[in-house]
Amino acid sequence: MKQFHLKPFSDKPKLFVCVPGSKSMTNRALLLAALADGVSRLKGVLFSDDSRVFMKALQTVGFDVKIEEEKKEVQIHGWNGEVPQKSGSVYVGSAGTAARFLTAMLALSGGTYEMTSSEQMKKRPMRPLLEALEQLGVMFEYKEEPYAFPFVIKGRKSVACQKIPLNIDKSSQFLSALLLSGVMVKEGFIIELTGERDAKAYVEISMKMMKQFGTYVRRLSEQEYEISAGSHYQAREYQIEPDVSAACYFYAMAAINGGSAVVKNVDFSISQGDIQFLRALEKMGCRLKETADGVLLEAPERGKLRGITINMSNFSDQTMTLAVTAIFAEGETVIEGVGHIRGQESDRIHGIATELNRMGIICEEREEGLRIVPDEKVLTEYEEGKRTVTFETYDDHRMAMAFSVIGSKLWGITIDNPLCCRKTFENYFEVLTNLDLSLE
Repeated sequence: MKQFHLKPFSDKPKLFVCVPGSKSMTNRALLLAALADGVSRLKGVLFSDDSRVFMKALQTVGFDVKIEEEKKEVQIHGWNGEVPQKSGSVYVGSAGTAARFLTAMLALSGGTYEMTSSEQMKKRPMRPLLEALEQLGVMFEYKEEPYAFPFVIKGRKSVACQKIPLNIDKSSQFLSALLLSGVMVKEGFIIELTGERDAKAYVEISMKMMKQFGTYVRRLSEQEYEISAGSHYQAREYQIEPDVSAACYFYAMAAINGGSAVVKNVDFSISQGDIQFLRALEKMGCRLKETADGVLLEAPERGKLRGITINMSNFSDQTMTLAVTAIFAEGETVIEGVGHIRGQESDRIHGIATELNRMGIICEEREEGLRIVPDEKVLTEYEEGKRTVTFETYDDHRMAMAFSVIGSKLWGITIDNPLCCRKTFENYFEVLTNLDLSLE
């Protein structure tokens, strides 16, 4: 499927949707299970390009990974902080979590591994993590650009327990990677954050899951984290939460179409930072209510969202979703605190601004965010069939899914390369079709 042509809802939708397991939690659980002592069973696992890359990499270095895709379950025999094979060639694809988490695990194991990736991942930030690993005694040989894929991990020399400086301005995954694999440093160590970014929602997920697997991270201060000497994980059965990032697209569709939505098992006790997107929609005028099935969102009673100014640094994956929602609001919306998303699967700030401008909407690109100015005349021209647009997706799953929100309300919306969604939600457009959106 090279393109997806969307057909808007014919009436105010009442959505009830099930989404896959969380990508972030799936990949964290895979790593924790591999490092635990004994056999873990993971339930509610997301099966997508990213998670399959992670599972394949674990198998490549000798872990026994039993996959039951129909049940959404995976069983892993952990090696108590060790890696079975001390050498090998590992491919991480375009998966940022796999790239950062596996690099840290294999680097701290003391083995020798050739690390390769997609062209896209070669361009994404790695340097702060690799420099921190060097401080922990790891040696690297870079094959192309320094501190970027591809490279060879060439073992690890012994170093004294120390405080490791780390900058997470470009990605909090650097900190999660060191925390999750920190149990492999038997002497323990301290991580000291040196940058300006204070967005740690995903780090909180990492720490919560580490505790569930038996290891507690000590917060010495706002900027210091300690992995204690002798820490280790215990195998367990673990239920992965539904993917709130995926749920947000359906909530946004309900919001702009004057309808309602429930995503099964999504509630405010969930660990994932993207749950804050629902509060952003509430600020725009939606109503939220917890039900036995999940959070119910209802569009504003008078049918019109209002523009807002909001810092999204702690749930930045939803920047594009909020941007496309904002074009249907009254008044401009300003999104702040998301400069780091320029270094993700695509330059997401530039990409969303370029595509909304292509559509005819004023979207001002800023260094750390966006300003979106709705235009009723432009929207009416789409509704009347006078305009069409084909959105580029930049091989970025979150771009494709965000643009589908627009197509749930306006005619003439086409998405290029929709299959990039396989990265995290491989049957996303099939789910849309079943929601009364259709392929033409």
